[in-house]
Amino acid sequence: MYSVENFRDLQREATAWRRYLHENPELDYQLHNTAKFVAEKLASFGINHIETGIAETGIVALIQGEGGEGPTIGLRADMDALPILEASKKPWSSKIADKMHACGHDGHTAMLLAAAKYLASTRNFRGSVALIFQPAEEVVAPSGGQRMVQEGIMDRFGISQVFGMHNRPGIEIGKFGICDGPIMASQDDFDIVVKGKGGHAAKPHETLDPVVIAAQIIVGLQTVVSRNTNPIDSLVISVTKLNAAQAYNIIPDDVEMSGTVRTLSPCLRDFAERQILACAQGIARGFGADVEFRYYRSAPVTFNHTEQTDLAIRAARNLVGAASVDDKMRVTMGAEDFAYMLEARPGSFIFLGNGPTAGLHHPAYDFNDEALPYGIGYWVNLVQTVLAK
Repeated sequence: MYSVENFRDLQREATAWRRYLHENPELDYQLHNTAKFVAEKLASFGINHIETGIAETGIVALIQGEGGEGPTIGLRADMDALPILEASKKPWSSKIADKMHACGHDGHTAMLLAAAKYLASTRNFRGSVALIFQPAEEVVAPSGGQRMVQEGIMDRFGISQVFGMHNRPGIEIGKFGICDGPIMASQDDFDIVVKGKGGHAAKPHETLDPVVIAAQIIVGLQTVVSRNTNPIDSLVISVTKLNAAQAYNIIPDDVEMSGTVRTLSPCLRDFAERQILACAQGIARGFGADVEFRYYRSAPVTFNHTEQTDLAIRAARNLVGAASVDDKMRVTMGAEDFAYMLEARPGSFIFLGNGPTAGLHHPAYDFNDEALPYGIGYWVNLVQTVLAK
């Protein structure tokens, strides 16, 4: 197995790649420059089997080991940025207005590229490694991970196990976090349109005010969690958008509201969909109004499989030592579309420390380049662990 020092030379090269990607962010499926950059790097490493255009701009490349026959494992990195105006003030800040790598996918891509270069030069493993470079992780259904699975990458490339990694601000550089079972929540999203009757704000008695009804619905939705689910269960319902009239003196006909649902239980997803509609509909009809309701299944629970999680823990411990790997990490209610890959194949998802940086999706966030050799080393050690000769 390898230590971090084995990857210091690669760190310098990966830093240059990472900063180039950071300066040139692209969104959702429109990753044409990013995908071209990744494909050209993979080809320069001597990797011959590179397939592009999967889920529009996704890439899967295969590295065959020289240690004999064996399974194929998938290693996944996401590539897309976010529609955020950057405020990090770094020399390599985004050159494109209102787009930035605020989640570290530039770092994820650079780490998997560097690991690919190392693995392609050594090939000291049996079987094959499938490098999965995914678009549109930040997209609400269908996301890039969902589409890559739907387009059959697991069967097409013979992938038997799949692994993912994400940086985590607040965890020290050189440390990892993981747990068996659910590690991230599912994500569903909803829209509610309250259908009332508008009019002049000075004559509310002549209207069926959807603003007041929407306010009652927002309060009422809080009881779906606090009074209708077991406190031991995990369920979050948050209303995040509200759109009404655009003037001081108008009561609108309609109010649009939207929000998100997070849970660790598949049955609570069904429960939340039913109860949100029942709550909103019941309140609106009590005022003589009604609602339109749309519910979107965005990502399932990110569920780590036991055998693959044990392999991931072993690989991380061999890199940084047992004390630097938290194998009982607390579950986060954030969501991740790598969950679709974990539904298709057994695998595991691990968090990599990014140090005391700004949080994910924050305008001041930046991936910490000191984390690069740890991510590269984890990927290489994982391949050595799973595909040992």
